[in-house]
Amino acid sequence: MKKGKLIIGIDEAGRGPLAGPIAIGAIAIGPLNAKVKNQNVKFLKGIKDSKKLSAQQREFWYKIIKKNFECHCVFVSHKTIDKLNVYKATLLGVEKVLKKFKKKLGLILLDGSLYAPKEYKQKTIIKGDEKIPLISAASIIAKVCRDRRMIRLHKKFPHYGFDRHKGYGTKLHYKKIKKYGPCKIHRKSYNISIW
Repeated sequence: MKKGKLIIGIDEAGRGPLAGPIAIGAIAIGPLNAKVKNQNVKFLKGIKDSKKLSAQQREFWYKIIKKNFECHCVFVSHKTIDKLNVYKATLLGVEKVLKKFKKKLGLILLDGSLYAPKEYKQKTIIKGDEKIPLISAASIIAKVCRDRRMIRLHKKFPHYGFDRHKGYGTKLHYKKIKKYGPCKIHRKSYNISIW
């Protein structure tokens, strides 16, 4: 790999929910040169996949990540999910978040079934959010940003409990949909029998 290029970790949050956007988080280390030993990678020691952390722990890590690394998050709306399908919408989010980085990009490390556009050097790692600290950090960025977005959306659509379940298909959420019907941010393309 050429010197002076960033390594990027990428993960998503929100593919499964019935409502709201997908969030794609990305974090950079580098550039890859002699100074890489002095990078703030040490701050990621002990980090875990966002799904294995409490909301309070995620907020703790979020502050550390934001303070010590360049990171970005983009959202792909429920409308785009309905138009493209959730998989294509997620890949679109990956493409958009990579454009947020101004420096030259080197290796892109992605979780699970995520892929970057073909022009990027990349590696997709199954359970990368559990194995690679950089991807774990990206998962936290995505999850915290999405949760915050859903809490704000709860204020616009208070009947559904988005502040509690963040749009996921909990018993409470299904109960609310059955009572009130879907709202503007529900993913209409998802096959939900009560719709």
